[in-house]
Formats: sequence, C-alpha cells, structure tokens
Amino acid sequence: MSTAKKDYKRITTKSLFDMKANGEKISMLTAYDYTMAKIVDAAGVDVILVGDSASNVMAGHETTLPITLDQMIYHASSVVRACERALVVVDLPFGTYQSDPKEALRSAIRIMKESGGHAVKLEGGSEIKESIKKILNAGIPVMGHLGLTPQSIYKFGTYTVRAKEEAEAEKLVEDAKLLERIGCFALVLEKIPAKLAQKVAESISIPVIGIGAGSGVDGQVLVLHDMIGMTHEFSPRFLRRYMTLYEDMTKAIGQYVTDVKALDFPNANEQY
Repeated sequence: MSTAKKDYKRITTKSLFDMKANGEKISMLTAYDYTMAKIVDAAGVDVILVGDSASNVMAGHETTLPITLDQMIYHASSVVRACERALVVVDLPFGTYQSDPKEALRSAIRIMKESGGHAVKLEGGSEIKESIKKILNAGIPVMGHLGLTPQSIYKFGTYTVRAKEEAEAEKLVEDAKLLERIGCFALVLEKIPAKLAQKVAESISIPVIGIGAGSGVDGQVLVLHDMIGMTHEFSPRFLRRYMTLYEDMTKAIGQYVTDVKALDFPNANEQY
C-alpha cells in the first residue's frame, strides 16, 4: 500500500476516500473561531471539525448538550471564512436530529446554507438512521460518530471507554457497516478499544477517524484547545499536548500586568 502524500489544494470528501485508499493518514482538529481556524488551516490539517465541544471549551458548560443550533452556525461561519484548504465538518447539536428526521434535515440545511460548512456530523447508529438518510437524500454529506457519544452522556453516566463488552462491540461494528451502507462519507470512533477500532477501519471502505481509538484507524482528531495546552484540567490517556499554552499565556499576561503597574509599558519606543 502506497504512503505517498498527495498535495491537495482543497480537501473534499473524495480526497478522504483517496487518502484511505493510498494509506495516507488523515489529520483532523477542532476549531471554533476565525483566528484559530486560520492557523489550523494554514498548518495543513485536512479536516476541521466545528465541534459541539465548543459548549465546553468556548462557553464553559460541563457537557456538550447546552449549545444551540444558532450558536453552532455562528462558530461554523467564522471557521469557514478562515479556511482555504481544509474540509469543514459541523456537528449537529443535541436535540436537532435525534427524534425527527424532518427536523434533522431542517437543521442540516440551516448549517449548510447559513454557515457555508461542507458537511455535518451526527452521533449514533441505527437509532438515527432515518435522520441520516433524510439528510443524505438532500445531498448533504454526513460524517458518523460511534463509540463514546458525548451527547448521550446522561444515558451512559460516564465518559469511560465504550464497547469493551462483546454485545456493545458487535453493535458498534454493525452500526459502522450500516453508516457506510446508507452513505456516510466518514466515521469518527471515540474512546473504544484499539483492536476494535482497527477491525472497524479494516471492515469498511469509508475513512475512520479515531479519538482515543488507537493507531489502526485512518486518521486522528483532537480538540485543538486540549492539543495546544490551553486547557490543563483535562488529561485523558489519548491526549498528547504539543504545547503548554496555559502556562505560557498565564506567564505572559502576568508579565504584562507587572509591566503596566511598574510603568514599564509602554516605554518611549511604544508611544507616539
């Protein structure tokens, strides 16, 4: 299998299929605003997820449940304006697709029309298949999401690893094949055993993106604020911090406060 990296000027859903076929891993990060998305896009990330994790890292909520469709559209439109290369995928927030396929379609259409996003992501398998099919029939690309599904946190009661038991693992595999069969272009697997994730990736043709799902999948996704160390309370096993921005920013801001109070800032060269 080839591992040659193709120079994609613009990432599309087809680009991701090609990457999987060519053995090239897919990089994916979250972003929620123009400035950060501009940096992420310029760095060469393939997919930017406007995640409902904005509820946590941007708004300070304990879960992803409170964020609204209007708020997701606001964040997504900011990200889309920044991106020249990356595929922008937008989470449908809790309550906008689970029970009513028509409502799911209306929600997805609003995201596509009002934000300019390129695709939507939904959490769940067979239980939401009618909503996914409704959205796909309208020509809107859908990314699936199985394993730990944060919008179902009160159902699970914990953020622990999912699909460790045989019955749940079998359902996950079945759901992954279902999502491929009905037309999803990719799938996120969150916090499941690495061997199971690899089994899923090898059993379906669509790209599988992992978060806490090992290295045997087709790509990886992390929350940007966790990866660059802006957050510091959250330290799951799967997270690698590439920077420690919380410490660096706290130090820099503290120095600014000191300089202002000591009349060191602004100095003679910093005024008109």
